Amino acid sequence: MAFRDLDRPPLDAAALNSALVGADRFWTDIVVTTSTGSTNADVAEAARAGALEGTVHTTDSQIAGRGRLDRTWESPAGSGIAVSVLLRPDGVPAGRWVWLPLLVGLAVDATVRECGVESGLKWPNDVLVDGRKLAGILLERVDTPTGPAAIVGVGLNVTLRREELPIETATSLQLEGATETSRSIILRSYLRSLEALYRAWTASEGDPGAGIRDSYVRRCTTIGTRVRVDLPNDEVLEGLATGIDDLGRLLVDGRAISAGDITHVRPAT
Repeated sequence: MAFRDLDRPPLDAAALNSALVGADRFWTDIVVTTSTGSTNADVAEAARAGALEGTVHTTDSQIAGRGRLDRTWESPAGSGIAVSVLLRPDGVPAGRWVWLPLLVGLAVDATVRECGVESGLKWPNDVLVDGRKLAGILLERVDTPTGPAAIVGVGLNVTLRREELPIETATSLQLEGATETSRSIILRSYLRSLEALYRAWTASEGDPGAGIRDSYVRRCTTIGTRVRVDLPNDEVLEGLATGIDDLGRLLVDGRAISAGDITHVRPAT
């Protein structure tokens, strides 16, 4: 990327690798590019080629980013964090991987609060500030020669200006008055938070949601809210979100939801 905006310097690849990569450390490689189509696609390719767990791909400009339901998004170069990591939770049954986007959401939420912004989590994969979307998470499963792998991508708006917002209900750290907007510092904080949560999760015995569910429930703004759920089979469910079950599913009027597009229903004024 041409470095023309003083508010949007490029990511510091050397500083990131120096701080996070090394012998006996979890993060094994941090690849920083000037521009790419999708960091998730880059990590998927690396995973199929035998990349180790802890591989990270991030970029200054992502031009073909994808969210849930194959939604596409793009933001100005240097205005946000687009990062994907390779995880290989070999000891955890694949059916329990539903906890991974929730775990990552906790890591992003903690990072945002370290930047002085009070955020909350929308089940299963968004980070919000007063109902406005600050970050999104996408989990993909990839088959590799050494077994299945999880690729978790995060898009976090850092210095997006109001006129650059993709939708009215989006926001950025800068717009919310963050005390820190250096993408290199924020990314380092996120990866450290993610490592701590992931290590605890994979080390837990018997209950893969141990240590995650209670924390997630405390941070989740969906719980206690009336929601509309657009389910994959074109069914629509509307009701009160009351909690998270043992498999990380959202409970809506007693029904466990594992997938669906969630809308927080605001009370009429």
